Formats: sequence, structure tokens, C-alpha cells
Amino acid sequence: MLKQIKYISLIAVVISTASFAQERTKDTLDSEVVNVVKPYTPTVADAFKIKETPILDDDVNTTKKEIKYNIFSIPVASTFTPAKGKAATVNKPRAVKLYDNYASLGVGTYTTILGEVYLNQELGRGENVGGYFTHHSSSGGIDGLLLDDDFIDTKLNVNYSQRLRDLSWTVEGGALYQKYNWYGLPQPYFDATTADMLDVGHTFYGGNVGAKVKFHDYLINDASARYRRFGDNQGSGENRFVLKASADVPIQDELISTEVTIDYINGSFDRDFYTDNKFQYGNVSFGIAPSYQLTQDDLTLNLGVNLVYKNNTGDFGASKLHIYPNITATFRVVDELMIAFGGLEGGLKQNSYYDFAQENPFISPTLYISPTDQKYNLSVGLKGKLSNSISYSVSSRYINENDKALYTSNPVYIGATEDYQYGNSFGIVYDDVKTFSFGGELNVDVNRNFKLGAKAEYFSYSSSRQAEAWNLPDLKASLFMDYQIDENWFAGAGLFYVGERKDQFLEENINEFVLPIQQTMTLDSYFDANAHVGYRFDEQLSFYIKANNIADKKYQRWINTPVQGIQFLAGATYQFDF
Repeated sequence: MLKQIKYISLIAVVISTASFAQERTKDTLDSEVVNVVKPYTPTVADAFKIKETPILDDDVNTTKKEIKYNIFSIPVASTFTPAKGKAATVNKPRAVKLYDNYASLGVGTYTTILGEVYLNQELGRGENVGGYFTHHSSSGGIDGLLLDDDFIDTKLNVNYSQRLRDLSWTVEGGALYQKYNWYGLPQPYFDATTADMLDVGHTFYGGNVGAKVKFHDYLINDASARYRRFGDNQGSGENRFVLKASADVPIQDELISTEVTIDYINGSFDRDFYTDNKFQYGNVSFGIAPSYQLTQDDLTLNLGVNLVYKNNTGDFGASKLHIYPNITATFRVVDELMIAFGGLEGGLKQNSYYDFAQENPFISPTLYISPTDQKYNLSVGLKGKLSNSISYSVSSRYINENDKALYTSNPVYIGATEDYQYGNSFGIVYDDVKTFSFGGELNVDVNRNFKLGAKAEYFSYSSSRQAEAWNLPDLKASLFMDYQIDENWFAGAGLFYVGERKDQFLEENINEFVLPIQQTMTLDSYFDANAHVGYRFDEQLSFYIKANNIADKKYQRWINTPVQGIQFLAGATYQFDF
């Protein structure tokens, strides 16, 4: 009964409330006027700031619980396919095809012919055969001469090589034919009357055979042997045989690099300069040069000694054991920018008729051939790079040599019976000479197409028995330039300067009671400029024009032997493969 009374009372309240709401919706709002005294400007009250950091007085420190995360990798199939990237196109020059063979032929003033042929053919895997042929000749025609000045220089070489798994080897052979003239007749001492009686042609000929072998992963690194026969039309002849080998000898876990040399020479001349007495020369030398290389940080040091025993087999000279230093070192002061180098070396230099004739073709067939004892060669210098395109080198040397070979003019022999006894040929004298030199070199790669190089060296000599260090210059300098103008045109130039030299004019009489006449002569310094320009027609054929001695200076490399004036040469070069 009580529950029913509660439900009835609640229903009565809800009904009365709904009736009151319906009455209020029927009322209307009265209109009123509101006067605003000033605009409303809300402000923020100052916040209360805590002036102190509260101190926790908890007696128990809560330790954080370590949480470990386990990641479960679930493979998800992906249908995304990335687009393939494309490399950017780079413009690069077309690769230049290299040919194994080429031939060149040029003709020029003074009826000059210059020809070259270089051949190389691969017969099989690691098997090659090749060779070269060079020819340079001229009919002469130097103004002011009384004698013929034509010359011929021809050389031939053939070779065969094979590369195997453990070694590679080469055999070769060659020949030469050369003809020159003793045209340096002193003037006005002699005139055309004397010249008409002389036959001043001097012909050289020779041949050589040799072999080289290089081993891989053997005690012996390499070995070579060469035999050369050289002679002339005056009855002279020379034989030379050279055998060399190098090996790394292990001694107490260290490698000692060792070079072994056997050098044999024997020759003869039909006569000496004054008499008809035939004489012989010759010796054999045995050399061994062990060295040890020490490397530490930026220092590389080679410590060694060169032992040479010389046994004379000719008509003069004595057998002797020579001991020479063999020490070299390099030290990187500033990486590649500055490298210091130096050395103290020496050796026995084997002189030969062949070497003398190649350096001075006007020598007479009456020479005394003897080796030069270079006691020591002390050198020190710096080299490096000033930039990526500029490299340099400066050095100084002090050389002490006994029996150094010096060229000197042969005397005018009164009562001469040979065509080279008129002061128009050269002989050899030996002297103990000390040489001091200082020089520098600079190479500049301006860009890929332009290269420039310069070199200069100053010399000072001290001789013991001779009045001068005959025919040795006090200064040498050179300048080279190479310029690829465009894809087809190219050019180059070379400038040479040689300082003053000393020689002598000597007159001797067959009568020993007549004193000889001797006078020291000074050969002027000379400057030689050469240039060439060429056009590449295609990958195989090109044409060129050369100009030598552009300044047209008839300078004398040797006394009384002026060179040809300005010379022009035009020719073509063809590259090919078989």
C-alpha cells in the first residue's frame, strides 16, 4: 500500500512540472535598454608561484621495474614494385684504338730520309714476335766544308717472346750499318788542294744477339745475356759479352737482394795514331752487389756494397779488386708534396769502341779502351708535387772518377799517311776528374692536351793531368712542349741549350826535335730549336712537318764539325694490325 502511495505522488509531480513548462512557453520577453559604461577588458589574475622545491620525506624509495619488450616479426606480403632507376648519360670521349704496328717515312732538305717500322704480332696466347727497322740518312751539303758530310745510320732488330705460368723469356738479335765522314778539316790551315787527296769515309757495322728470362716465385728473379760484335772498315773489331742475374737470398728471415754481373770485352785496332803497330785491349770484370732494404714509416733505406774484380787481358792495365758503396735513401717529408732522396754509389764503367762511336761518330780507329773507375757518386735532392699538375725535382751531385774518358781533337800530324791525321778526327784521353753539378726539373700538365717540361743543370769540373775537362759543357738546358690542338691537329717543340766547351788544336811533327804547337780552343755555346706539327687524317693515317735548327745556327757540337742549318722534313705515319 505504501509503494502505491509513492508511485502516485511521483506521477503528480511530473504532471505539474509539465503544465508549468507549457505555461512559460506562452510568455513573451519584454524589451529593455542596456547602457555600456566602458568596454570589457578581461584580465588574468597573478598566479600563485611556488617559491620552494618540495622535499620528499618518503622513507621508502620505489625501484623501477625493468620492462622487457619482445618483438614478434610477422612477414607481410607486399605488392609494391619500385621503378627501376636509369643511369645518367655521361659524355665520354671515344676510346682510341691502339695498333700493334706502325710505319713512318719522311723526306726533307739536305736530301734527308727518315724511316721507321715497328712490328709486333701475337702468334698465340702469351707468344709474340716483333722487331723494328730505323733509317736516317742525308747527302750532306753544309756550306763552307771542303769534304763530304753525308751520313747513313741504319739499325735492325727482331725479337721473340713467350709468357708461361712460371716464367717469361725473350730472345732477340740485331744489326747496324753506319757511315760518317771525318769532314772537320781545320781551316784555313788546310785548303781544297789537301781536301782533294783525302778519302774521309768511315763505316761502322755490327750485330748482336741476346736473351732475357724472368722467373716468378723463384729464388732467381731474372737473368740476361748479350753478345755484341762491332767493327769498321779500318780493320778494327770488338767483342763484348755481358751476363747479368738478380736474386733475393734469404738470410736469417731477411731477404738480401743480390746482383751478379760478368762483363767481358776484347778488341783490337790495326794501328795506333802514330805508328803501324797493332794493339789489343780487353778485360773481364766479375761483380756482385748485395743490398738490404730497410723500411720504416716514411723512410726507405737501401744498404749495400758493390764488389768488382777486374782482370785485364789486353796489352795494358793491371788486375784489381774494387769496392764501391751502394747506398740510397728516400724520405717522405710531406707525403707526395716533398720527398728527400740521396745516395752514395760507385762502380766500374766498362768503356767500349761501340759506345764511343755512338756518342762521337768522328773518332779515329786508334783508341786506347780502358774502364772508368767511378769511386763514388754522392747525390742529394728533393722531388715532389706543387699541385696535381705540377711536379718538380732539384738535385746536386759530386762525382769522383779515375780514368774518365774525355774526347779531344786529334793533332795535325805533319807527314800524315792516314785520312784522319789532319786534325779532322777525335781521340780519347783519360784523366782523374771530379765533377760537381746542380740542376732542376719542372713538369707541368696544364690540361689533358697540353704538357710542358723544363730541365737545366750546371757543371763544374776539376781535372788532374789535363789542362781542361775536354768537351764537357758547363751548362745544359732543355724545354719540351706537347700540345693536342684538337681531335685532328697536334704540335710540339723542343729547345736545347749547351754551354761552352774546351778543346785543343795540336800540331805535331814527325821530327821529334820539332816542338809541337798546342792551343786551347773554346767552342761557343749553342741553342737549337725544333718544332713539329701534324694532322691526324683518321685513326691510322697521320701527316707531319718537322723543322730542326730553326734559328739556322751552324754551331759546332765538336770542333771544326759544323752541323746542318735549318732543316725541313715532311712525312706520314700509318698504324695497322695484321
